[in-house]
Amino acid sequence: MTEFKVNPDFKIADEAALRSLFPAQTALAINKCQNALDHHAQAFIQRSPFLCLGTQNADGRADVSPRGDPAGFVKILDSRTLAIPDRPGNNRLDSLANIIANPTVGLLFIIPGFDDTLRVNGQASLVTDPALLETMIVNDRVPKLAIVIKVEEVFMHCAKAFRRSHLWSPVHFQDRRQMPSLSKIILDQTTGAPADDAEMQKIDAQLEVDYDKSMY
Repeated sequence: MTEFKVNPDFKIADEAALRSLFPAQTALAINKCQNALDHHAQAFIQRSPFLCLGTQNADGRADVSPRGDPAGFVKILDSRTLAIPDRPGNNRLDSLANIIANPTVGLLFIIPGFDDTLRVNGQASLVTDPALLETMIVNDRVPKLAIVIKVEEVFMHCAKAFRRSHLWSPVHFQDRRQMPSLSKIILDQTTGAPADDAEMQKIDAQLEVDYDKSMY
């Protein structure tokens, strides 16, 4: 595939040039941004089993990490403080290391079946307070730490992206079997070691066993 290069004649280089392409913000778009979690935001968070966590390191390198658990897994400690349990993962610790370097984070809360989402921006810290972690036990497993976020901005996001994507429409669901399994993809991207169908079935089955053992 030929490398794509942006034509500098068509590159937007400043905010003024950017805003010239769009109508001015409406008063509603500006005023909907709150600095605390009202009862609507709290109700949304309590129903959400999934969020995306956006972080950056000290050099501005960005990362987005999915976080999921039973609905209500994000604890609302007060109207301006949230806590997210950190569950076992691949131990890359990208998001956590980024938070230490740059505590500014962005959250996108998603509820299955809802087209609108909730966005929260704030300052995060990593906390090992046993009293807090005890409230986050699942399957008798206590998380090693929690991500505590001091809320700075909260606002609802409209449904356009989800409606354009038909995200919740079963008619538009794709067959996972049309792509290789996760194990096969990672194998190709790393060792490149060949594996026949029978061996791949064993590897995929072991991944499912690992999921069951390491979910919490």
